[in-house]
Amino acid sequence: MQSSLPFELNKSESFFDGLGEWIGDVFYDILPESGFELRDEQIYMAFQLEKAFKEKNVIFAEAGVGTGKTIVYLLYAICYARYTNRPAIIACADETLIEQLVKKEGDIAKLEKALDLNIDVRLAKSRNQYLCLNKLDKVVVHEDDTHYLDIHDCLPDFIHDGGSMQKFTRYGDRTDYPELTNEQWKKINWDSLQDCFTCENRHRCGQTLHRDWYRHAQDLIICSHDFYMEHIWTKESRKREGQLALLPDHSCVVFDEGHLLEYASQKALTYRFSERVLETLLTRLMANDVREKTLYTIEDCLAHNEQFFYELDQASSIHEGSDKRTIEKTDSVLKVGKMLLDTISTLEEELVFESEMFTINEYDLKIVEEYLEQISYSLSLFVKETKGIIWFEELEEERTLVIMPRLVQEIMKDEVFSQKKPYVFSSATLSENGSFDYMAQSLGIKQSLSFTVASPFDYDEQMTIRMPYFVDQAPNEKMEYILERIIENKGRTLVLFNSETELTQFKQYSINRITYPIYFEGDAEISTLVSKFQNHVESVLCSVHLWEGLDIPGESLENVIITSLPFPPNDPVFTAKRESAGDPFTEVDLPYMLLRLRQGIGRLIRTHEDKGNVYILLNKNEDMKVVQSVLSILPTKVTS
Repeated sequence: MQSSLPFELNKSESFFDGLGEWIGDVFYDILPESGFELRDEQIYMAFQLEKAFKEKNVIFAEAGVGTGKTIVYLLYAICYARYTNRPAIIACADETLIEQLVKKEGDIAKLEKALDLNIDVRLAKSRNQYLCLNKLDKVVVHEDDTHYLDIHDCLPDFIHDGGSMQKFTRYGDRTDYPELTNEQWKKINWDSLQDCFTCENRHRCGQTLHRDWYRHAQDLIICSHDFYMEHIWTKESRKREGQLALLPDHSCVVFDEGHLLEYASQKALTYRFSERVLETLLTRLMANDVREKTLYTIEDCLAHNEQFFYELDQASSIHEGSDKRTIEKTDSVLKVGKMLLDTISTLEEELVFESEMFTINEYDLKIVEEYLEQISYSLSLFVKETKGIIWFEELEEERTLVIMPRLVQEIMKDEVFSQKKPYVFSSATLSENGSFDYMAQSLGIKQSLSFTVASPFDYDEQMTIRMPYFVDQAPNEKMEYILERIIENKGRTLVLFNSETELTQFKQYSINRITYPIYFEGDAEISTLVSKFQNHVESVLCSVHLWEGLDIPGESLENVIITSLPFPPNDPVFTAKRESAGDPFTEVDLPYMLLRLRQGIGRLIRTHEDKGNVYILLNKNEDMKVVQSVLSILPTKVTS
C-alpha cells in the first residue's frame, strides 16, 4: 500500500512542483516553528538535490558540519519513495552508524514530530549482527556463563515449543543484547561457517524473519555501505539459486559519508579463503558413504590445507595497528598452494562421480561444490601474478587468506551507476582541492552533479584547538595528559584513537584513576554506549571507529581528544595504494590523515549553541610539513 505524500498535488501540478513548494514551506516555516534553526546553507543544499532527483542523476553533495544535510536528504528520500512506491536506501559508512539515524534523539524522530509524519523506516543489517540459534545452543551447553542462558530463556515462545509464529516478532539483533562485549557476541552470532540453507532453524531464525520484514519497508531502509555492496555483487547469483536479493527494488540511494564507498566496494569483491571453512566442509563430506578414492583425496586436501596455512603464517609479517599481515610469496608457499589447488581440482572431479551414485545428499553436495569452486578460484588468483591486494589474517585462531581487487570502477559503472536513478553522495569531505574528479573516477561515474556548502558555524567563537607535543617514547605522559583533560572538563569528552592497541593501552592505564563513567568501544553494543554517553553528561566515550557520523549536540560532548594523527596503517591495502602513487606520502598517507582528522574535529560542534575544545596530540619529532598541513585544514587558529 502506497503511503500518502506529505503535501497535496492538484491536477495541473507535477510531483516536483509540489515537492519544491513543500520543501520551501518546511524550511522557512514548519521547522523554525518547531525550534529548528533556519540555515541558508541547508536551503541551498535542498534545492540542489532537487535537480538530481529530477534528472535521476548522481550528485556529490559536499556540505560542511552543521549544514543539516541529513534532514535534507531524508526529506527528498521519503517523498521520492512515496512518489515511486519503492523504498529509498540510506547507506551509512558502517554498522556502528546505522543506529544513529533511528535513535530517539535522531533526525528521523525529530522530523516525525515536527512534520506530524509516520515514517516507515527499517534497518537492514549484515549477517554478523544477528544471533545464531545453533551457536547459542552449543555455548549454553559448554560454557558456564549466565548471559547466554538468559538469552536462551528469553527467546520467543515459538522457538522453544516449535509452534507457529502468529505475527512478526523481531529478535536476535545485536542491539537486543547490549550487555555483551564484542568478544562474547562473536561466540553466538552468525559466521561464515553457518550453513543457513540447510539449517533446521532457518524459518525461526531472527535474521531470516528480519530480512522478510525490512523488504516490505515503504519509506526507508537503512543499511551499511558494505551491506549495500554485498547486495549488488550477490543479487544475480541469489536469483539463480531461487533466493531473493538482499535488498528489494528501490527508488534511490543515499551514500552517507560517501567518501568511504570505494573501500566498501573493494571489500564486497574480496575473496576470503578460511582454513576452517575448507576443513569443516571436507570433514562433513567424510561422514558420507563416499568411495575410498574420494576419501583419500579428501585426506590429502586436509593435509595440504593445513600445510598451506602453516606456510602462510611463516611467510607473513605483522603491522602495528592492523590485523592485515603482509605475505611474502616464498617458493614454499607457492609450492604448497599449487599442490592444494591441484588436489581440490581432483576432488571436484571425484564429486562428479559421487553425484551420479547419489551417496551424498544433493543439496549438501551443491553447497560443498560451490564452496570448493570459490576456494579454487581464490587459490588460482593467489598462485598467479594477480593485480589484487593480498594479505593474511589470524583472528581468534581463525586463519584466512584475503584477496581484494585494486580497482573497482568498471564493475561499479556497470553494476551500480548504469541504473537510471538518483544517487546522492553526502559528506563534509568529498572533493580534493575543489574537484570531485577523483571520487567520480575511482567509482566509475561518468556524469554527475556536484556542489559544496561551507559550515555555518563561527568556529573562532565556538571552538578552541590545542596541539600539545609529546615524546614518542613516553606514552604514559600522553595518557596522563588525557586523564587530566577529562578530570578538568568533568568528563564530557570523546577520545578518538587510531588503533585498537592505543585504546587498549589507555583502558589499562585509566583503571581506577577516574571517577567519571568511561565507556570503551567493544565493552558493549556500540549504539548503547553512545546513548549512555549522550544521556550521562559527565561521562567519557573512547572509540576507534566513531571519527565519522557521530552526532551528539549539547554539553555531553564538549571536548574531543585526538590521541595521534590518524595516518593509515602500513597494511597491504594501503601499501598497494602507495605502490600505485608517484609520491606515496603526499598522494596517499597525508590526504587520508587530513580527511580523517577533519572528520574527527567535526564531532565537536553540532549546533550554533555548542562550544568546546579539540586536543590534537602530536609527537615532538613530527615533520614540520605535516604540522603545516594540519594547520591548513583546521577551522580556527590553535591556542597556545
